[in-house]
Amino acid sequence: MLVKWIRCTVVDRRGFERGQRKWAGLLGEPGFRGQGGGWSRQRPDVAHVFGFWESRAFYDSFMARAHDRLAAGQSGTYKDMQVRLFDYRFDVKTGFEPHFTDADVVRVAHCRVHAERAEHYILMQQKVWNPAMAGSPGMVRGLFGAASDEEFLVLSMWRSAAERGKYQVGGVERLSLRAETDADVSAVSGDIVRLEPTWTV
Repeated sequence: MLVKWIRCTVVDRRGFERGQRKWAGLLGEPGFRGQGGGWSRQRPDVAHVFGFWESRAFYDSFMARAHDRLAAGQSGTYKDMQVRLFDYRFDVKTGFEPHFTDADVVRVAHCRVHAERAEHYILMQQKVWNPAMAGSPGMVRGLFGAASDEEFLVLSMWRSAAERGKYQVGGVERLSLRAETDADVSAVSGDIVRLEPTWTV
């Protein structure tokens, strides 16, 4: 599965949201699995959208055909768009499906890793971080994806920001030490995204 993460700064909120609803046109596209997104809790003018495709081939076909027509509805409503593509590697918890209706927030973590530490980093995701997140009340589902040997994405869906906050307070520092995260990771950025139900396709 291919994961697309879009992040942009919105300059016309109403126009952007109106355009976002037009992405319902993705339904029926060959290989399309689902899409959702919302607003950053830290920066209210920043929007995140997450799209899921069965494969890169289906995604490339869509981009060559129908993308520009759907995207035209949001022209001029945003700036500083960043698009990243990741290959799905494994679930965080079990049975990942690109559904958004049972979650309230998404935590996105974008990590750049020292190439020589990538194998260790991936192993720690599986052995340390995954069990901790999967065992947290309120964590619905998630995935781990890779763009290269040095760039990774961890996406986790939560029933509420409060429940996600409890997990953070409860053990992120302790888990980081156990996983030797500081030795593996050269840079990390992320956000908490409040999902907008009307953006779900």
